[in-house]
Amino acid sequence: MMELSAAGRLDFYIGLALAVSSSLFIGSSFILKKMGLLRLASKGSTRAGQGGHAYLKEWLWWAGLISMGLGEAANFAAYAFAPATLVTPLGALSVLVSAVLSSYFLNERLNVHGKIGCLLCIMGSTVMVIHAPQEEEVASLSAMEEKLKDPAFIAYAACVVVSSLVLICFIAPRYGQKNVLVYILICSAIGSLSVSCVKGLGLGIKELFGGKSVLKEPLFWALLMCLVACVSVQINYLNKALDIFNTSIVTPIYYVTFTTAVMGCSAILFREWLSMTADGALGTVSGFLTIILGIFLLHAFKDIAFTWDSLPLFLRAGHQESVWGPPYMALRTEETSADASVLPSQKSGRKGHSSECSV
Repeated sequence: MMELSAAGRLDFYIGLALAVSSSLFIGSSFILKKMGLLRLASKGSTRAGQGGHAYLKEWLWWAGLISMGLGEAANFAAYAFAPATLVTPLGALSVLVSAVLSSYFLNERLNVHGKIGCLLCIMGSTVMVIHAPQEEEVASLSAMEEKLKDPAFIAYAACVVVSSLVLICFIAPRYGQKNVLVYILICSAIGSLSVSCVKGLGLGIKELFGGKSVLKEPLFWALLMCLVACVSVQINYLNKALDIFNTSIVTPIYYVTFTTAVMGCSAILFREWLSMTADGALGTVSGFLTIILGIFLLHAFKDIAFTWDSLPLFLRAGHQESVWGPPYMALRTEETSADASVLPSQKSGRKGHSSECSV
């Protein structure tokens, strides 16, 4: 990680604490929203995945929204104190919080694979934080405005908007309720732009408390409007994904796609990776791959009833059939099928007859 001065070190710890608290609030919000949506489904209301908005009358959903709002506010502040590539990976903690709470409140199974996956998410996030790239200095809205005028970022933002419109208008109506990636890709792509807006607004608010007339800057209000639009799209399609698919599926996949999009956007906008050493880049990539491995374990084996108590059964050869299923048997050919249809006494008679014939 980059060398930090005393003030920079304080900002680092403030951003770290805000990012961790943000993950706690956001991880809880998924559970509260899911509980509210399940209550509505039990009452026969039109589900969010089918275009309904009855969840606006459900207090549990509002509690989840408030929790997410608190988490996003803490996340908002964290981006003002620390680089995006330091704050975003800590969102893996929300996967851990959501997975643990869903096993208690939503009766969603969290087996040994899921627990190991949560542990790997934490370890990978820690590695990414240690090797976080040094963010290029952006200390004011004027500096942020120069970054936003970069042709590379303009091209990236245009690609995000066009691809999101294609997903919303053409792909989502046909495949949104069948493939979990459709809604999540929309949230992640738009979310990468919302993080850029949050970063700029965070810098503006810091300048505002410093006595500068930031409210007169058109860029400040433009970033605020873009943030409201982006967050509205994210909330809408995240509700659809949570209503249709399992929480333990939506949360980790959303984390992977969202983190990837934010890291890509930050690399283009702030050019953080240009100042990284080889070991720093390798550590960052390794940490992210570790998180992906953990999320794969959390998602791919979620339906396997494997616990620490059942581990001895998997290790005993005597329980092989009861745990792993029937033992391996060769495919039956015509000869084996014919032999299987003959009684043992008939088989012995055949053997005797064949031996007499051979004599």
